[in-house]
Amino acid sequence: MRTIADIPQRLAGKGWPDVIEVRGEVYAPNDGFDAFNTAAEAAGQRTYANPRNFAAGSLRQKDPAVTARRPLRFFAYAWGETSSPVAETQATALASLEEWGFAVNPRSIRVEDASGLMSLYDGLQACRATLGYDIDGVVYKVDRLDWQARLGFVARTPRWAIAHKFPAEQARTVLEGIDIQVGRTGSHTPVARLHPVTVGGVVVRNATLHNADEIARLDVRIGDTVTLQRAGDVIPQILNVVDPDRRGRTAPYEFQTVCACPLKTPLVKETNASGVESVVRRCTGELACPFQRIEHLKHFVSRRAFDIEGLGEKQLIAFHERGWVSEPADIFRLARDDQRLAELRVEEGYGETSVRNLIAGIDARRTIGLDRFIYGLGVRDIGEQTSIVLSRAFETWPAFEAACVAAASGIASDAWVRLAESHAISPRALTLFAEARPTEADPWPDAPMEQKVALAFPALAAPARRSLALLATGWSDLVEIARVAREEGPSDSLGQIAGVSGVGPVAARALALFFREPHNRAMVDRLVEQMTRIEDAERPRSDTAVAGRTVVFTGALERFTRDEAKARAESLGAKVSGSVSKKTDYLVAGPGAGSKMADALKHGVTVLTEDEWLALIG
Repeated sequence: MRTIADIPQRLAGKGWPDVIEVRGEVYAPNDGFDAFNTAAEAAGQRTYANPRNFAAGSLRQKDPAVTARRPLRFFAYAWGETSSPVAETQATALASLEEWGFAVNPRSIRVEDASGLMSLYDGLQACRATLGYDIDGVVYKVDRLDWQARLGFVARTPRWAIAHKFPAEQARTVLEGIDIQVGRTGSHTPVARLHPVTVGGVVVRNATLHNADEIARLDVRIGDTVTLQRAGDVIPQILNVVDPDRRGRTAPYEFQTVCACPLKTPLVKETNASGVESVVRRCTGELACPFQRIEHLKHFVSRRAFDIEGLGEKQLIAFHERGWVSEPADIFRLARDDQRLAELRVEEGYGETSVRNLIAGIDARRTIGLDRFIYGLGVRDIGEQTSIVLSRAFETWPAFEAACVAAASGIASDAWVRLAESHAISPRALTLFAEARPTEADPWPDAPMEQKVALAFPALAAPARRSLALLATGWSDLVEIARVAREEGPSDSLGQIAGVSGVGPVAARALALFFREPHNRAMVDRLVEQMTRIEDAERPRSDTAVAGRTVVFTGALERFTRDEAKARAESLGAKVSGSVSKKTDYLVAGPGAGSKMADALKHGVTVLTEDEWLALIG
């Protein structure tokens, strides 16, 4: 980076913090990129497909002298760590960066409203080709930095900035074949194999077709000429068939009914509890399917999971093919297997340093944070952010494992899920159903159905009454609905996981189903045996008035946003839940509080106004 002329060796001007991490983007101007490729081709050296790859490859050079010879530029537009505030607005921060000696984009300007944004967007789109470097759109940012801080982030994405992309460039090419990729969860994804074509400066050879329904919708067949674009100037996407009526087209593509693996396990289209069929076809072989097993292993060693240094995809596949690694615990066993390590040195040509680095990389991950361990298990519907939330909620591996095992024996029936997902049927309505015990005999045989519902469940809200009247065709249906709500719902343990803010019922059910399978439990147990320590999540504060208390926020909060309230409560050691139960300590209610207020009063939960909450937390 220090070889790039736009980056000063020392800061100029004045007023900069003692510590500041400047962020921005390295790019290659089009004229410099073209000149480099022309010279490289004349010298018989490697050329690059596009400026983006060229800039990235230039920064990865081991020899900085090579980087110094590349035509690279830099725009500064952000900052990371600072020892003191940089500015009060984005615009003044950019002016300061320029004053301190950095190049900033002169087309970054401050506008007042949506029409100003669109005027800027239209103007840049019109002169896009004359900029001298490639762009794919505009980024809009909230100018005030205190508002940026208040809006915050969703996972790694800011709420205070959004990209507005230009229309994607398009090209035409021929579909030469359709290949199938098997994912970690057994999903079979069709991928179009295309005659190579340049789109937006990138040579495209493959494009996802998503699923069988998408192939049928496009009616795309092998040999067709298709229109292709890169969605967001990144992901190749087939838009349509150029001449669907041409003579000699091949037969429509028939999606396979068995897995592409040697086991030829049948594929299924799953149906959720509401009866909606998925568009994705999955192999039912799970970890018996070699494709799924290797994808699970790739996920396990990926950067955001265990991130094992020296064990990349190529090595992992090789070890799997030799039968050395078939589950995560095998990776750690390999580091202690002298016989196989000796074979690596002799048969695979690993040097002593490579083997030593591999062992060190594996052993370094025998101690792992709880969130990475959860994510590394590869449970369906449990992503990185959900793993972080779960680790903070349960704090330790034994507590999390115990909750999941308990939840595995308390999965709600499909009938209960269908009821819970019905229109206007809220958790409170389900509680009313469960508490009601209607007699087998109909006490109001001549009453209309909606009136029967109102008499049987007098506290039920009108929308829920109407929905229930549509679900039930007779009194016996009401009796059965009450029984299902009472006897077939999720256990308290499953509800505990689902009640964690940011988790929800889908992720909780996925965990319960995963831990219900004996082979999954055995796999996890074998992995835990290989670990030195699964580190506890950072403990919340215990020295505040709300530490360890469960808080629910409801209504139209006026003094702070819901996210601000949640973040502040969690920083003080409180647990924020999305639903009220007898375990709830405080309900903070703004104007318009509804069913949660009623539940709080029912369970004797302390109800606070926003001002009372602020006074409590100081």
